[in-house]
Amino acid sequence: MKLSEYAKKYSVTYKTAWNRFKAGKIPGAHLDDTYHVVIDEAHAIDYKECAVYCRVSSNKQKQDLQKQTERVKEFAIKNGYIIKIIVNEVASGVNDSRPKLHKLLKDQSWNTLIVEHKDRLTRFGFNYIKALLENNLKKVVIINEAEDDKTDLINDIVSVLYSFSARMYGKRRSSKSKVKKALRQLK
Repeated sequence: MKLSEYAKKYSVTYKTAWNRFKAGKIPGAHLDDTYHVVIDEAHAIDYKECAVYCRVSSNKQKQDLQKQTERVKEFAIKNGYIIKIIVNEVASGVNDSRPKLHKLLKDQSWNTLIVEHKDRLTRFGFNYIKALLENNLKKVVIINEAEDDKTDLINDIVSVLYSFSARMYGKRRSSKSKVKKALRQLK
């Protein structure tokens, strides 16, 4: 197959495909006699091996996490994916220290990451994660894309305000309880 066909097949730009070829990241790719990049089909990557990632923000939403997992699993099966790993996590989407997500991103057993909504993976920096995965010959499938960028942006702003206000409230509440405890000990 030609490099342009490879780019279409794996939903990447031609430039991304070219960069992968130059970096030696496309198995079976070589230059033919006419200096065109040709990829041996036998070495093509199987993007049907997937990982499912589901996340909710709090323990109160654990039932929602189970329902989300079932919906994403159903989507994967309907679309012919082979589920290699399922990761469920209770953590803020703004938190960049999610151990289960870190472990999943390092796992080499899958080639496609499936999430229900973009914000289930991360509230910010989605395109960075997507670019890094593509650079490692992996891709992300979002089941429910936002209809328009305005809605997506508004949801992001609301999420950030909520997250930071929750952090501030939690810190203030925890410091108040520490002061009360110290006063009780002094008495």
